[in-house]
Amino acid sequence: MISYIKGELVYIGENNIVIDNNGIGYNVFVSAGTVYKLPHINNQVKIFTYMDVKEESLQLYGFLNMEELNMFNLLITVSGIGPKGALAILNSLSPKDIVLAISYQDKNALSVGKGIGKKTAERIILELKDKVRGIGTGGSEAVSISTGAVTENRDEKNDAIAGLVTLGFTRSEAAKAVERVYTADMDSAKIISAALKVL
Repeated sequence: MISYIKGELVYIGENNIVIDNNGIGYNVFVSAGTVYKLPHINNQVKIFTYMDVKEESLQLYGFLNMEELNMFNLLITVSGIGPKGALAILNSLSPKDIVLAISYQDKNALSVGKGIGKKTAERIILELKDKVRGIGTGGSEAVSISTGAVTENRDEKNDAIAGLVTLGFTRSEAAKAVERVYTADMDSAKIISAALKVL
């Protein structure tokens, strides 16, 4: 099992990179977000990896931090989602965005990437809604947003999110804005007012 590869970045493709480690070039499939954050060619890089072993092939999938790797590992536990499907989701959504979408059952937000439609999004929500708490974020923090445990004032926040959705925002956009502005003892009207300033 290869946990990570550290070496010289020698090639950057649309969805893959090559890392030279002691004269061996490792081809690693990565998300668009990872490609965007990479250093320039010929610089040193450290990529956390998942090795997909099949009879006919052996492929490496890479991530710049443990947060993405943990979410990738969680997504591939969903029936019908393989490594390429999980990577397609991470191409469009950050791990925290995925947790929010699952928590608020936002099928539209999760319907991204090749082969990821509404039915697959429903399976993601169904199978992961009780598992999103405690996903590592690469440090001492942990993503702890989950259905039924978003905050101690869930009703006010849910009312605010519903109000923002009626104004034309997606549930995912609304949820992120609410999480960003919420402070204790805010009612739904105040939450909506504050959220609109950041949307």
